[in-house]
Amino acid sequence: MSTESPLLRLPGAVAGEGGVAAHYGNPLAEQRELVAGRALAEVARGVVTVTGPDRLSWLDSLTSQRLLGLPVGASAESLLLDPHGRIEHDLRVVDDGETAWLLVERTEAAALAAFLDRMRFLLRVEVADATAAVAVLGGFAGSEVPVGALARWEDPWRTGAPGGAQYAITPAHPSAEWTWTETIVRRKDLDTVADLAAAGTLLLAGELAVEALRVAAWRPRLGADTDERSIPHELDWLRSAVHLAKGCYRGQETVAKVHNLGRPPRRLVLLHLDGSDNAVIAAGAPVLDAAGAEIGAVTSPAVHYELGPIALAVVKRNSDPSAPLTVEAEGIRVAAAQEVIVPADAGATLDLPKLPRLGSAARR
Repeated sequence: MSTESPLLRLPGAVAGEGGVAAHYGNPLAEQRELVAGRALAEVARGVVTVTGPDRLSWLDSLTSQRLLGLPVGASAESLLLDPHGRIEHDLRVVDDGETAWLLVERTEAAALAAFLDRMRFLLRVEVADATAAVAVLGGFAGSEVPVGALARWEDPWRTGAPGGAQYAITPAHPSAEWTWTETIVRRKDLDTVADLAAAGTLLLAGELAVEALRVAAWRPRLGADTDERSIPHELDWLRSAVHLAKGCYRGQETVAKVHNLGRPPRRLVLLHLDGSDNAVIAAGAPVLDAAGAEIGAVTSPAVHYELGPIALAVVKRNSDPSAPLTVEAEGIRVAAAQEVIVPADAGATLDLPKLPRLGSAARR
């Protein structure tokens, strides 16, 4: 079954990545309608299902979040890490009492399903990639999905999750406005959604609108803000996807060591970009300090309906948080004001006394 959306056949629809619409003609207006709860957006999610009585305890043992005992209908986020604590998969989890629904980046669904299937051993679990049979519609508080829902996930980024830790130091975290939910529907029901949109009784938004609002909420995304070296601490992802007091899982040693004793080597920032040159800033654009040295790269560029050109970027931890920055794009250096998300002194939460160096007592 094709995963290309029938919503792409609507007038004004412009295709984006993953078989969903980038926009329907006016990305800025679409942001306003999304935030007001008057529009829905199809998002390029893959969906993996896990059934069987051992599903939650098994997923709990593999990933970073406490999923054992997750109430029916409750939502969680969990990361699958490699043995060195680097992020491999981001799992958006909701359990309906019989099935654990895992919403992931569409390009990651097959790999995740294959990995989980290899890890079943003798446990009572079954894994399936349901991506071809379902679609995912996202929206903010007030939006209503006009077709039957298989499951509905509420993003814990807005409040953070119990057992996590927030590195961002701010009196008003921008996630307070991020009332984002994702609803799993049957793919065949997108025809009904398309008919309602064509009749003017349902407003739709594209992925450009969703991405701009995500960037403004400082919400990290796998594959956009991560690379093969990323650990959760660098992106403030301990906030929603890591339980620091749960049992053992792959990569836990790195998570605990960096949080308690070390510092993440890089840190996430929000950049407010000068748009006067109309330069197109792409993901991967170098971020430069005042001396012109490269200290990081843009990960998620966007144009916000209120903030204007903005971007998430990952920079070196020890780069000056107050220094003026520029972003190199199309041969132009674009001025960028830095808003700190992960502070340079994040981590090292244990206040351990420093031990004297060996031999120091003998020299006294």
